[in-house]
This record gives sequence, structure tokens and C-alpha cells, in this order.
Amino acid sequence: MSLKLGVPSKGRLMDKTVEWFARHGIALGRSGSDREYAGYVKGIDGVELVLLSAGEIPRELAAGRIHLGVTGTDLIREKLGQWEQQVEELAPLGFGQADLVIAVPHAWVDVNTLDDLDAAAAAFRLKHGFRLRIATKYHRLVREFLREAGVADYQLVDSQGATEGTIKNETAEAIADITSSGDTLRANHLKILEDGLILKSQATLCRARAAALTDDERMTLAELRARLALD
Repeated sequence: MSLKLGVPSKGRLMDKTVEWFARHGIALGRSGSDREYAGYVKGIDGVELVLLSAGEIPRELAAGRIHLGVTGTDLIREKLGQWEQQVEELAPLGFGQADLVIAVPHAWVDVNTLDDLDAAAAAFRLKHGFRLRIATKYHRLVREFLREAGVADYQLVDSQGATEGTIKNETAEAIADITSSGDTLRANHLKILEDGLILKSQATLCRARAAALTDDERMTLAELRARLALD
């Protein structure tokens, strides 16, 4: 049996993950063409590479089908309820940094904080007869954040892409989305609420708490942790 390591199957996250492991003397790579999902691990025995989408990795970790995985902290916290009981975060990897934030139109000159948003949401419902809409794909994180902030008079609208455009398209009044530079928000005439930071995210190496380990796999994990300076 082998220790299964799940990494993103394409894009910048995969490239940066490969670079991070390479700095520790461990080579990761795709076995065939860019369309194949078979991979290899060199530099340490007993580790099998599993190529997945970043969004699949939290689920596979929670199910114990992979032992280790690299994905964003935003995906871990969004997709896994009580995530601390399901995965252990072993190391932040120093790339893929982005902030999950709440943003509103620049034209809302009197809305700069969550308290302002709460007041605007109540006024919006009185005027329009339905709750203010916040477009996001991070339903769990946004709902928990707004509940703790005391904002209640809103509804979440699912958006799996081009979230910044939902306000212009009149399908939402505010958004909650990931941003790294803020350029896209500014280009769409949006501003981040002063206290609207929900989560600072980055790529993180995680261990599955539910994954069973043989004695050999436990020894491989200990060797890997030592190689990666995780202990």
C-alpha cells in the first residue's frame, strides 16, 4: 500500500505545488500527457500521487480516500463542516494567497461596514419587498460570518463564476468572493467593506484524520513529515 497524496491537477496551483515539493527534494509530475491524470513521485518511496481538482480534495480527505492533500484553506472551510475534526492542516505553502471578502457598489457611499450593510439590507427589504441578495459560492463561510456579525436580512444567491458581474447584471446587490489584488473588484466599481474580511486563504498541505494507515504507511508519513520539516 502507498500513502496517497492529492494535489491540484492543473494550473498555477499544480505548478506551485510541484515547485514547493521540489524544494524539499521530492519530484512530483504527470506520467503522460497533460490530459492524463496519472502521476509519479520521486525522491521518497511509498507515496502515490493522486491528481484531482482543488475542489475535490477536501471531499477526498474527509472520506479518507487520500491521506494528504494540497488545496486552499477557503475550500477546506467551505466544503467541510467542523473541518478541524476531519483534517489537520500540516503546513501553509506560501502561495495561492487570496482574501474572501464582502463587497458592495462604490455608489453605496453610506455603506462601509457590516453595521451599515445590516441597515441597508433592512431598508432594501422595506422598499423592494424581498431580501438583499449577496452572490457567492461560499455559502457556509458567508452565512457563518454574517450570523456572527448580526446581519440577518439578506439572501445568498449562488454564483460559480464571474461573481463581480452579478451586480451589473442585476442578479445581486452585493457579493462575497475571493480576491488577491482587488483589481477585478475595482474594475467593476465595487469596494470591500472595512470589516468585510471573512477569511485569508492560501494553499495548505492537509492530512486526513479519517484515513487508515498501515504500519508501512505510518513510517512513510513520518519520513515525509521529516523531509518537509513538518515536525
